[in-house]
Amino acid sequence: MYINRITLNFSQLVFLFLLYVVLCPGCKQENTDPPDPPPVTDIGKAKVWLTTGDKSHLLSNQSDISIRANKIGSFPLITIDTSTTFQSIEGFGAALTGSSAYNLNQKMSGTARQDALKALFDTETGIGISYIRLTIGASDFSLSDYTYDDMPAGQTDEDLSEFSLQKDKTDLIPVLQEIKAIAPGLNIMASPWSAPAWMKTNGNLKGGKLKPEVYSVYSDYFVNYIQSMQDEGITIGSMTIQNEPLYFTAPYPCMEMQASEQLDFIKNHLGPAFQQYGISTKILVYDHNWDNTEYAISILNDADARNYISGSAFHAYAGNVSAMNIVHKAHPDKDVYFTEISGGGWATDFGDNLIWNMRNIFIGTMKNWSKAAMLWNLVLDQNDGPTNNGCSDCRGVITYNTVTGLIDYNEEYYSIGHMSKFVRPGAVRIATKFDQYLVNMDGVAFQNTDGSKVIVLYSYNSDYQTFTLNQGNRYFNYSIPPKSVVSIVW
Repeated sequence: MYINRITLNFSQLVFLFLLYVVLCPGCKQENTDPPDPPPVTDIGKAKVWLTTGDKSHLLSNQSDISIRANKIGSFPLITIDTSTTFQSIEGFGAALTGSSAYNLNQKMSGTARQDALKALFDTETGIGISYIRLTIGASDFSLSDYTYDDMPAGQTDEDLSEFSLQKDKTDLIPVLQEIKAIAPGLNIMASPWSAPAWMKTNGNLKGGKLKPEVYSVYSDYFVNYIQSMQDEGITIGSMTIQNEPLYFTAPYPCMEMQASEQLDFIKNHLGPAFQQYGISTKILVYDHNWDNTEYAISILNDADARNYISGSAFHAYAGNVSAMNIVHKAHPDKDVYFTEISGGGWATDFGDNLIWNMRNIFIGTMKNWSKAAMLWNLVLDQNDGPTNNGCSDCRGVITYNTVTGLIDYNEEYYSIGHMSKFVRPGAVRIATKFDQYLVNMDGVAFQNTDGSKVIVLYSYNSDYQTFTLNQGNRYFNYSIPPKSVVSIVW
């Protein structure tokens, strides 16, 4: 009995102690274990489109990337700063030459043409090209030599009574109207290869200079062109004064125009004419290679001429893309545009061409203040034509085979598409900083008017490179494949 009583009392004591602990929270011992980490949750998704140099991905939509509120991993950083902005963007595209319009209008069926135009200009089913360049009259990619006021030898037409767009009404204007039905906000630039022969010192569309005594007549020629195109429902938003003014020995329409002559023409004739007739088309100077910066700068240095000028335009057949930055720094209140380069039979490796285009033209020009980037011919046939005594092996953005009816979408198509589909007119370039450990790659970022952000990157590294992108309180990781281009939108 004695032992049982002790046992009973002990059990009671254990019960009372446990009851005391439960009913006395302040008497509990503190938990010294670290708290569980908060769950990792997505705060959004980034969309990804990829093109690889081996063609295994061609502007292919990839799996969405998770955006997190915290950095995950210790990968090199790409930092985006939306508070630091640069130039606004007007668009990306190519030239609708006479040859391109002919291929689309004469060689394709109506259905095939609509499919091709949607692939080029529709933002959902295609690449959403937003800027095109036209030739004012014939170029080296036309069916013949012509201007809008051609006269028999020895005759002139100083009142421009014979001016007519008739030769463009066969192919160019109908195709343009179809394009505008798909892309009504399309930006359009125009450039002449030559003035009418009767206005020139040599009486020929090839070579020669503009006669000083017809400067005012040639200004009216431009006014007529812009107004006549407007009558067709086509707004010429900008124009250059002369395509490649320092290359005047070509076997196709061309014309010499030195910087001092272009300055005089704009300052004393074209600028006042545009003002008189209420023409709002932007005037751009130069329109030739990167190897000359003085041409544009010398014109923009003139206090009177610069009042009529919006900026300058550049090609990439010589020199370095940094030339555009030099001109921008000399005149930061004037815009710069990239207007022409062509791929062709001299360079046939898809991956190398893709990376070159992105490094120099689409990312390169944007990082050097360009508001637009355009390639040369939009559509050529399987023989790289038709040509008009110009380049015999230039490559179009797309190639239409007139025998098989098939279309090849060339590296130029995907190069444009990585920009034009995602970076829309009105977007602004925003600051981008790359970690030093990210080698053999570069990129540029933008913010669209709807608030979406875009970064376009290329890598010519031999291996995958994984990075973390940080924009404000948003982070995501991505591994870019070797020799590839990616557009990421969030």
